[in-house]
Amino acid sequence: MTSDRTPARTTATSGSGDLNRSLELLWGTGEPPTRGPKRGLTLDRIVTAAVEVADAEGLDAVSMRRLSAELGTGTMSLYRYVPGKAELLDLMLDRVRGAMLDPQPPEPCDWRAAVDALARAELDLYRRHPWLLKVNQTRTVLGPSALRGLELALTGLKSMGLTDPETISVIIAVQSFVTGIVRMEAEAVEAAKETGVSDEEFWKRQEPFLDRAMASGDFPLMASLSADTFSKDFDHFEFGLRALVDGFEARVTRAAKAEPAEESGG
Repeated sequence: MTSDRTPARTTATSGSGDLNRSLELLWGTGEPPTRGPKRGLTLDRIVTAAVEVADAEGLDAVSMRRLSAELGTGTMSLYRYVPGKAELLDLMLDRVRGAMLDPQPPEPCDWRAAVDALARAELDLYRRHPWLLKVNQTRTVLGPSALRGLELALTGLKSMGLTDPETISVIIAVQSFVTGIVRMEAEAVEAAKETGVSDEEFWKRQEPFLDRAMASGDFPLMASLSADTFSKDFDHFEFGLRALVDGFEARVTRAAKAEPAEESGG
């Protein structure tokens, strides 16, 4: 499920271009090009082509020159639709998020299903588009898809009964957990690709040293670990997600117990 197309290091930043122009393009409030654009060329086609190139070859492969070649038009024609790569990136981010939105949101009363759906949607998003790991998204340009996604998430989590900041923190915790899992996967692939040494060979070379270390008695807890401790068959995503939900459950229970007490005290 991992990809060897995109290194995990962050090299691009959302919202780093002309913010007003990005917002106009996302919300469709800007003036359309009028100076003889190529027949059939649209902003939608440009964004689609950019996402396809990034998916296939990584974000660094996306350039106005490359897209003009993909679309069979002059580079200057693209600039009639989008100012540059920075603004195009904002459109790409909103596009891929929009494609992953579930048109049927979870029932508002089932926040556990909402957390599960949010985590799996994020996991699928990053595995489909591993170049997202290269984008610093701390300043997300809020287009229609980003806002719709947040609206759906809030709808599903409403029944948790948490404060608004706490609910947003739930979303952040889930997204951070997922990106951590996906980044670990991507970095493992990247390390093997850059060094030419597979994971299996890497750990095999360390076995003689580790065997002596375990036999020394200096690392009793490490030496007592079961043979399947580091098995690739163990699903860290599923375990971590269940642990997150259990933790949220405890928080929701405390919040529910505190609410009556606060009301009676007031």
